[in-house]
Amino acid sequence: MAKFFLGIDIGTYESKGVLIDGECRVMAIHAERHGLENPRENYFEHDAEKVWWGDFCKITHALLQKTGIKNSEIAAVGASTLGADLVAVDEDCRPLRKAILYGIDARAEKEIAQLNRKYGLEKVLEFNGRPLCSNDVPPKILWLKNNEPEVYDKAYKFLTGSSFITAKLTGCYVIDRFLAYGAFTPLYDPRDGSVDMEYCETFCRPDQLARVCDTTDVVGTVTRRAAADTGLKEGTPVIAGADDSAAEAISTGVLEKGDMMVQIGSSLYLIGLCDKLIKDSRVWSGGFLIPGTFSVQGGTNNAGTLTRWYRDNIFFDKAEKEEAGGPNAYQAMLEGIEEIPPGSEGLITLPYFAGERTPINDPRARGLLFGLTLRHTRKHMYRSALEAVGYSLAQHFRIFQENQVDIRTIYAVGGGTKSPVWMQIISDILGIEIVTADVTVGASFGDAVMAAIGVGHFGGFGEIRSHIRPGQRYYPNKKDHELYQPYVKIFGELYHRNRDLMHSL
Repeated sequence: MAKFFLGIDIGTYESKGVLIDGECRVMAIHAERHGLENPRENYFEHDAEKVWWGDFCKITHALLQKTGIKNSEIAAVGASTLGADLVAVDEDCRPLRKAILYGIDARAEKEIAQLNRKYGLEKVLEFNGRPLCSNDVPPKILWLKNNEPEVYDKAYKFLTGSSFITAKLTGCYVIDRFLAYGAFTPLYDPRDGSVDMEYCETFCRPDQLARVCDTTDVVGTVTRRAAADTGLKEGTPVIAGADDSAAEAISTGVLEKGDMMVQIGSSLYLIGLCDKLIKDSRVWSGGFLIPGTFSVQGGTNNAGTLTRWYRDNIFFDKAEKEEAGGPNAYQAMLEGIEEIPPGSEGLITLPYFAGERTPINDPRARGLLFGLTLRHTRKHMYRSALEAVGYSLAQHFRIFQENQVDIRTIYAVGGGTKSPVWMQIISDILGIEIVTADVTVGASFGDAVMAAIGVGHFGGFGEIRSHIRPGQRYYPNKKDHELYQPYVKIFGELYHRNRDLMHSL
């Protein structure tokens, strides 16, 4: 009997599912759109039952209907969700309130300050490897304790999104190591996955936390109730599940030391594979989905948001022409860009239009256009903005090198990869090959592949490489790479020399 594998990813605005066969060929894809609740400034939520579980069930039914595949032919299921979320559930896995989302939800600012005072920055860096931020779950648990004690007291488990989906499917409460060590620090001991009893006293009871597993561990099977909701066959194996970014990294080919995925969307996120935990407060580091490996990570607030800002405020005539039936505004904005030399003839942009995460970790940082002369045009300004994203990546890469982590290949995904000019600029700045995906399915493909590993269809992650088809490759121009290096240095100095002035605004 044919074997198929199901992967579903729940995202911020969209959920996507895929069915693949034993050769990783895509049988069908289905997506469901959903909203994002923003009840107050810096509060972002999802209804976990309606959005997460509801989308999951809709997608399973749709994929079975589209393909005609029998539910008995699905050999395993894997799911991922949008990272470091928090949902408090009762003993029947019913949410006690709306799920609090990942780093975009900054409601726990006071709790972060409270923890910094309690432990001191040195201790925080010791157990967290970086300053506490809005992407950490424990401060959000503390927020519930301080602000919604009735929810906190009733909570049977504190789960992240993938843990919630897996629990709804199997009745088992688990969390994969990547999220446990990356989002729930310091509640789990990274040496063995046990609950850290000392730190747990501050946040919750040990029994309110899920059990740590490897992502590909089969943790249970589809229950009768879940089978009725999803259309899946009762008894179908389910793996532990994962974070969406890590699952997407697997889907792009981040499988060996030196591989890195860069997501270029409205913001930018990067995750690379290495063989040790990095203790550097300028970047993030944690475990990874592949047993025995670790990751380095970073996130910048502005990438695609810069191009959108330029379209709406500087190239608004191009946007108006597109609305009137003309060419795509973004493509029109790139006309003549390649004629401008590297460095935009001495023009440098600091892309901190909405503060910045790594490597400066400064929400009060401001944008800056440095070096303007009368010869510069809006095309120079736009190229400078595109280069700024590459300069920011170069800052990260220098930090990685300082920590003996070398990145050899970048696998790029996201809307930014639609611009060959931008990809070449970034490759030239970094001096590293960039590979884009041939077919972009995303995290759900990684989930399905990991489900196949979980039930032994593949012997391990090393067997996946031959099933991932690369798309366009961009090779760095050595001459242009050298031309960019002085600008990379100035880019880094500009922030530090202007930080106090930024904070005074």
